[in-house]
Amino acid sequence: MSLLDKIDKENVPQHIAIIMDGNGRWAKSRGLDRTEGHREGAVSVRKVVEAATKAGVKFLTLYAFSTENWCRPEEEISTLMELMVYTVAKETDNLIKNGIRLHCIGDIQRLPENTRNALCRCIEQTSSGENLTLVLALSYSSRWELVNAAKAIAAGVKNGVLDENSITEETVNEYLTTKDMPELDLLIRTGGEIRISNFLLWQAAYSELYFTDIFWPDFDEERLYEAILDFQKKERRFGKISEQLEKGNP
Repeated sequence: MSLLDKIDKENVPQHIAIIMDGNGRWAKSRGLDRTEGHREGAVSVRKVVEAATKAGVKFLTLYAFSTENWCRPEEEISTLMELMVYTVAKETDNLIKNGIRLHCIGDIQRLPENTRNALCRCIEQTSSGENLTLVLALSYSSRWELVNAAKAIAAGVKNGVLDENSITEETVNEYLTTKDMPELDLLIRTGGEIRISNFLLWQAAYSELYFTDIFWPDFDEERLYEAILDFQKKERRFGKISEQLEKGNP
């Protein structure tokens, strides 16, 4: 029996984000080139996206390429970009069939033109999907996002569009790349590291964190369901105490 059958469909995290770590180490442990780990990791993406859809998740954000990843060897970056173009083109029909809409966040203009064009085509072709929004964080870092938000807010104040005394958390949210997404409920990291590596720092303020030693290429449907079941065991208090939640007090 699949763990999917044990999930409470009334308490499914609506927004899950994943730091997909361990592709290179997975390949190295098998005597393979790092690029083979990335190729196998792309297979896991498909499995997890389909699993998230079955579970009733509405937003799935994947940390696919950080701003810091531009410092990696040029050959690896080139392979990653080529793999992205190939995978996006290959999976577009499947995304449409399953009602999955693609969206991207990050400094997309830094991506090679062919990669950017492939993503834009897929985003346009899948725009009517209503079952799941798949968000790829590409050339993304949370500090980059927060700096850009601060600049935009400062410009708004300078131009008289914003009153500095009326700036709230909601104001900041409106200037983030995730402004049209629900709150982040669950952040998963594979690969054994216990940190969030400059990913969705603002958005993860009250999300549940789930770390696993499993390398990303080995993270499949059942692993995702395990993480969701772990999420459903948590009491999410958001600064309150248990008694307030039990009594329904504000």
